[in-house]
Amino acid sequence: MATITTPDGTEIFYKDWGTGQPLVFSHGWPLSSDDWDAQLLFFVQHGFRVIAHDRRGHGRSTQTSDGHDMDHYADDLAALTEHLDLHDAVHIGHSTGGGEVVRYLARHGESRASKAVLIAAVPPIMVQTESNPRGLPKEVFDGIQEQVATKRSNFYRDLPSTAFYGFNRPGREPSEAIIANWWRQGMMGGAKAHYDGVVAFSQTDFTEDLKKITLPVLVMHGDDDQVVPYADSGPLSAQLLRNGTLKTYAGFPHGMPTTEAATINADLLEFIQS
Repeated sequence: MATITTPDGTEIFYKDWGTGQPLVFSHGWPLSSDDWDAQLLFFVQHGFRVIAHDRRGHGRSTQTSDGHDMDHYADDLAALTEHLDLHDAVHIGHSTGGGEVVRYLARHGESRASKAVLIAAVPPIMVQTESNPRGLPKEVFDGIQEQVATKRSNFYRDLPSTAFYGFNRPGREPSEAIIANWWRQGMMGGAKAHYDGVVAFSQTDFTEDLKKITLPVLVMHGDDDQVVPYADSGPLSAQLLRNGTLKTYAGFPHGMPTTEAATINADLLEFIQS
């Protein structure tokens, strides 16, 4: 397996396929780089170099006890881009991975990047605070942590069966294969990483990070996202970015890179080539 070792001894697994302009994919919680398979295969066949890593504690990367916060996630991504000596890269992040991309660009600069894409991403901030009164109550995320700590396997079947892919909406037929693949990816990762990661994706405030980014950023978000609610995420991120463009998808769920891959891939390609 291809891995790099970070300064604190964590091994980060990554995929690196093809040649051409590099596209770097950062996955959502609690999944792995496998969640990008529909994008990796599409873009490698369109002449791009595609790179996707398993976040620390997720997938095939080290199940380390510590470092499950956005600064470490961003630093691990920076270590990968430096190890592979990437330039002119397009960074694409889904959900928690969108936060990782934003923190990486703000913390490590844009010298190796040309564009970025945030798909159903967690910025600017998910949790309800005095400055973010429309956010979700902290109790929602406390409940997620309790589920991870007490019945993780059941929870990792329930979430993709319902809200994540919108399979709980009238007229939507659940896909057992998609649900099982979500569960498989989740259970590959470490419970400690996933437990701590809830705080990372819900309580990190990316407001100032978004303001620092100057390169073109496409913000893609479904208006029926039941995991990262649309009104308090995509539109606000696009407003905070200096060069942000919002693309809204009517009725699309949180997991739209999988269930709506044909549409998402086509729009990504258009943006990357523009």
